[in-house]
Amino acid sequence: MTKLFANVIVNPAAGANSTHRKWPGINSLLKKVGLPFDFQFTEGKGHAIELARTASEKGYRYLIAVGGDGTIHEVANGIMQKVSPDPTSLGIICTGTGGDLSRSIGIPHDYNQACNILANPREIRLDVGLVEYQNIGRTLKRYFINSAGIGFDATVVEATEKFPKYFGGTLPYLAGLIRSFLFYRNKEISFKAGDQPEQKARILSLVVANGRYFGGGMLIAPEAKLDDALLDMVIIGNFGKIELLQNLKKVYAGTHLSLPKIRLIKDKRIVIKSKQRFLLHADGEILGEGPVSFSLLPKALTVLV
Repeated sequence: MTKLFANVIVNPAAGANSTHRKWPGINSLLKKVGLPFDFQFTEGKGHAIELARTASEKGYRYLIAVGGDGTIHEVANGIMQKVSPDPTSLGIICTGTGGDLSRSIGIPHDYNQACNILANPREIRLDVGLVEYQNIGRTLKRYFINSAGIGFDATVVEATEKFPKYFGGTLPYLAGLIRSFLFYRNKEISFKAGDQPEQKARILSLVVANGRYFGGGMLIAPEAKLDDALLDMVIIGNFGKIELLQNLKKVYAGTHLSLPKIRLIKDKRIVIKSKQRFLLHADGEILGEGPVSFSLLPKALTVLV
């Protein structure tokens, strides 16, 4: 059987269940720009990983993710998990509410423009993060492209997942942030970056960034580059919650790194531990708990832009 040029993996639930309405138009646009493809719909969380891994093993040259950051995250993981040595590139049509990964890469959120890019794309190679974490007593691994985080941020992501996303990515994130204020307490952690000595800190949150944006448009890691072979660890120290709100505009503007309680450390390997329970998210998806360890695979994923 001759494989088609591309396999398109569509998450109909992405974008507050709006992608199923957008798909007929996207389908027509992809045909109009002359892209030969077939497509599959995801049926739940984690399904895109399975579909992408299988499609990669079958020899599809391009896999195109249609959905939000979580869908793109899963399709990228399926590509990274494949055993076949044949190259597979990732195309992105963002229909989700956040769009942080697309924003970090520089792919338009408008799906008309994203489809036009796929008519004659160029390829770039991006670094990929790998995080090892705990889930129900098991040690698991997951790849991520954009960012991962622990502490208050992960608690907010967990709360945001339960909140309706009808108003895009920013408002649900802010709603999750406000709800998390009621219960969250800053964490005592220890961390080790590369060959540096282990350090202790009391933190509100800690983000390990490969890309620049997260949280529905926050410029959390303004110095991060997706191909510099480094992770940017942004440590948000012992902030009070009112103090955080007072400085939130600086996080969206990317001017927060000058604040005394915020530190930036760049390295390829990071380990974080705590005697207290903390959640982990990667590319906006809650994965499990700590302790966690991060590493980086330089230029391990090819993306169409």
